[in-house]
Amino acid sequence: MDLLQRYKDLIKSNGLFHLNDTLLLAVSGGLDSVVLCELTRQAGYDFVIAHCNFKLRGKESERDKEFVNKLAKHYNVDFIVRDFDTENYAAANKLSIQEAARKLRYDWFEQILTSHLSALKCLVTAHHADDNIETVMMNFFRGTGIKGLRGMEEKQGKIVRPLLFARRRELEEFAKENNLNFVTDSSNFKDEYTRNFLRLNVIPMLEKVFPQVTNNLLFNIDRFRDVEMLYDQSIEWHKKNLFEYKGEEIHIPVLKLKKITPLRSVVYEISKEQGFSPHQVDDIIRLLDSDTGKYICSSTHRVLKNRNWLIFTPLAATSPEIILIENGPQNIQFFSGGNKKSSLQFESIPNFDFAFPDTNNIACFDASEIVFPLILRKWKAGDYFYPLGMKKQKKLARFFIDQKLSKPDKEKIWVLEMNKKIVWVIGYRIDDRFKITGHTKSILKVTCTTSQTE
Repeated sequence: MDLLQRYKDLIKSNGLFHLNDTLLLAVSGGLDSVVLCELTRQAGYDFVIAHCNFKLRGKESERDKEFVNKLAKHYNVDFIVRDFDTENYAAANKLSIQEAARKLRYDWFEQILTSHLSALKCLVTAHHADDNIETVMMNFFRGTGIKGLRGMEEKQGKIVRPLLFARRRELEEFAKENNLNFVTDSSNFKDEYTRNFLRLNVIPMLEKVFPQVTNNLLFNIDRFRDVEMLYDQSIEWHKKNLFEYKGEEIHIPVLKLKKITPLRSVVYEISKEQGFSPHQVDDIIRLLDSDTGKYICSSTHRVLKNRNWLIFTPLAATSPEIILIENGPQNIQFFSGGNKKSSLQFESIPNFDFAFPDTNNIACFDASEIVFPLILRKWKAGDYFYPLGMKKQKKLARFFIDQKLSKPDKEKIWVLEMNKKIVWVIGYRIDDRFKITGHTKSILKVTCTTSQTE
């Protein structure tokens, strides 16, 4: 079967795009992208050509831009071009030239596709089977795991790679048969870039020992895709059996987790979504046998050992450390952890019109004992109060231990303070010194409500 027919069959069988779609073709002017243009035209699809000029090869870069412009005129299609100051961008963002060029081009392609004026359905690139071999090799040596070994996909979001089935030699034969002209990037013959080094040095050496190495790698890519599907199914099964969701937190039973094999792979998969790196997996595993209170952090989350549980929790959102409450009644808002917003409502009521509430989110004080201003703040080490029903003071840290609170729970606790005395550990207990007695004539009722922020 010829290349064109295989191209059309692959697009149809995988639903990559449709005949009434207008495609955005990424065209450098090299062999691969020129063949992509011709195949797409012969297959009957409409397209627009986009070209990135990274200005890295002087006159050669300008030559490529002009060549692609003429190519667009040949096919009578629109031509979109963007000039990039790649070297300065790489230096400013501390990226390699390769990384900078990749980010610049894909960010630009995304802008084109998401423009409200755009009727373009997807970005089509000319990556072929030999590119995929090199990608898998780079991923293997970098240690990207099972997902890296299955290489590039034919469709990933709005990016489509319909030539992954074809070898480079097949593209060369097609170009020759169709008298296609193309430009050659001189940097392709320099091995200073990783991909070029593999293409020019490593693969030829391997072929001397294993003549079928590239065919074997392509065969393995297909196998690794099947393996990845089984792997993902297994990870989802483990998550379903391990995760207990409590608000924003994920609670995992330690004893249950320790029985899983392979432990490292499962710990990696459940922690990477919380921002943890592969290098932190062993640290998380060590937490399983650590003391309560030990934890490690990623950029977005913390994982904490709390008795027989591992608890993943988002790092606390920033909130004012101290809120001054001038007088009541009023509504005071504050962030009580994660994406939760709380508020305090103050209400004065007569003693004769009162029934004690059966909830820890409402505190009732003898109004004559409360003097404004009050201070609302996070609790801190060294804080103490006289818990309701007790005549002796107790440090909050000890009180929290008695309440069996985890570290994330403690970090969300605020206190209401008056004249350096804690009158209420919000949501838990008031101070005995401010309680309602038989002599109370007026009551200050404070209600705490909590809701999710948008």
